[in-house]
Amino acid sequence: MSSQDYDCIVIGAGVQGSFTAYNLAKNNKKTLLLEQFVLPHSRGSSHGQTRIIRKAYDEDYYTHMMEECYQLWSQLEKEANVKLYRTSFPRRTGLLVMGPEQGDYQVFKSTLERNKVPIVILPREEFSQHIPHVNLSQGNAALVDTTAGVLYADRTLKTVQGQFQKLGGVIKDGQKVIDITPGSVVTVTTVSGVYRAKRLVITAGPWANTLLSHTGLQLPLQVIKINVCYWSEKIPGSYNVQHRFPCFIQLESEEAKHHIYGLPSNEYPGLMKICYHTGPETDPDERDRQTDRGDIDILQRYITRCFPGLVPIPAVVESCMYTVTPDDHFVLDHHPTHSNIVIGAGFSGHGFKFGPIVGKLLCELSQGEVPSYDLSPFRIRRFQAHSKSAL
Repeated sequence: MSSQDYDCIVIGAGVQGSFTAYNLAKNNKKTLLLEQFVLPHSRGSSHGQTRIIRKAYDEDYYTHMMEECYQLWSQLEKEANVKLYRTSFPRRTGLLVMGPEQGDYQVFKSTLERNKVPIVILPREEFSQHIPHVNLSQGNAALVDTTAGVLYADRTLKTVQGQFQKLGGVIKDGQKVIDITPGSVVTVTTVSGVYRAKRLVITAGPWANTLLSHTGLQLPLQVIKINVCYWSEKIPGSYNVQHRFPCFIQLESEEAKHHIYGLPSNEYPGLMKICYHTGPETDPDERDRQTDRGDIDILQRYITRCFPGLVPIPAVVESCMYTVTPDDHFVLDHHPTHSNIVIGAGFSGHGFKFGPIVGKLLCELSQGEVPSYDLSPFRIRRFQAHSKSAL
C-alpha cells in the first residue's frame, strides 16, 4: 500500500470528522483526515472557545445518546490529561431552561424526568434567589439540568486531533477537495494530491452538498450564518462562571419563536455569550458578505427585558455557521448508492456536544458494523419519504 492509499479517508476536520478519524485510528484503520483550510481556522462550525453540553432535549434519543457521550468525553480527558468540559461536579455550572409553561418547556421537563436526569425545578417565587440578575418572563417556568455545563471547543479539536495523530493518523490541511470518484476504492482529488481508500466519510459541514455533488447526491441542507454575540456585564462578575452562573436556554420568548441561548462570562472576562439559534441563509464561501443583523435586534430586546445586568449592545460579534436539516436532526447514514461512502451532516447548530458519539457511530457505519444506536431518526430516506408524501 503506497503512502497515498488508506483504509479510510475522512473529509472535514471539524469536531465530527476529527472524532470519526480518531475512532477509526483506535480501530487500527490507516486513516487520512483532510481539511480544506489551514488548521486551526474559524471558517466553519466547530471553532470558538465554548459550547453547551447538556442532556436537556425534547427527544429521548438525544438524551440517551448523551448518557454515553458524557462517558466518552471523560475518557478522552483521562487519555489526554486535559480538561475538556465543566459541569455540575465538582464545580457547579448547569443549564437553566426557561420557557412558557404550556409550550416546549413541558416536553423538555418530561424528557428529563422520564430519563431520570437530575434536575431542580425553580418555583417562580424562589427564582431570583437562585438566579440573580435575570427576569423570568411572565408565564414562564424554569428548571436546571444539573448535569449540564460548558464544553471547551477549540481545546477539544486540538486534543482529539492530537490523539488521532498519536494513534498513527495522518492530517493534511490546506487540501480543498476538488473531485470524488466513487467505486470499490474511492479516489479523492484535492488541490495538491490524489488519495485512495476503501471507505470515505464526509463530514464537511456547510460544504457537505458541494462535496456530495461529485457523488450524484444532494441533501436538503440549508447553511445559515449565526452572529455569535458577547455582552458586557454592568457589574463585573454578575454572570460569571466562577460565581456559578449557569448556561441557559430560553425556549420561546416575546421577542422570538426560536431558542435564545447563553453561556456565563468565562472565555472573554466580563462578557457573556448570548446568541439567537437561527440566522439568515448564507454561502459558506462568502459568509462575511451576509450582514443581516435582525437576530441582534431580537437579542437586544430580550437582554433589555430579561438580563438587566448586561449592556444591551454587543461588545464583540463573531461568526459561525449552522448546516440545518428540515427537521433539525442530524444525517448519519450510508450514501444511498455507494455503501462505502458514509455521511455525517446537518448538525443544525446542536451537534458539537455529540462529537464523541457521532465519531463512534460514523466509524461503525464505515466499517459495516451494526450501529450502537437506532439511527432511523438520522437516515437520509426520511427526506425522500417526506418529498414523496408532499407530491
